[in-house]
Amino acid sequence: MELSLATRVVSAHTVLEVGGEVDVYTAPKLRERISELLDGGIGAVVVDLGRVDFMDSTGLGVLVGGFRKSRTVGASFGVVCGKESLLKIFRITGLDQVLPLYQSVDAATTA
Repeated sequence: MELSLATRVVSAHTVLEVGGEVDVYTAPKLRERISELLDGGIGAVVVDLGRVDFMDSTGLGVLVGGFRKSRTVGASFGVVCGKESLLKIFRITGLDQVLPLYQSVDAATTA
C-alpha cells in the first residue's frame, strides 16, 4: 500500500495527515516531509496517524527523529494516534513516554 501525505493548518499548527502504511519502504518519504516542514520554519507540527493502517519500527524511528529535530529548531511536535493497534506499538516500545501523543487533532492543537 502507498503512503499518502497531506498538510493543512489548524490553529497555527501544521497538521501532516498520514495515510496507508509507514514501513521501511515508505518511511523515507515521511522523514523527508517532516524535515521539509521543520526546515521551513514551521513552529508547530502535528503528525496525524488517523489513516495509517500499519507502522513498523522504521516509522517509529522517523517520528522520534522528527521530535528530536523539532526540539533542535525550537518547534513543537505532536503525534495524533487514536488507533489501539498503533498505540500498542508506542506502549510496547516505551515511546508513549517520549513522544507527545494525542487522541485527536483538536487535542493536539489546543495543548
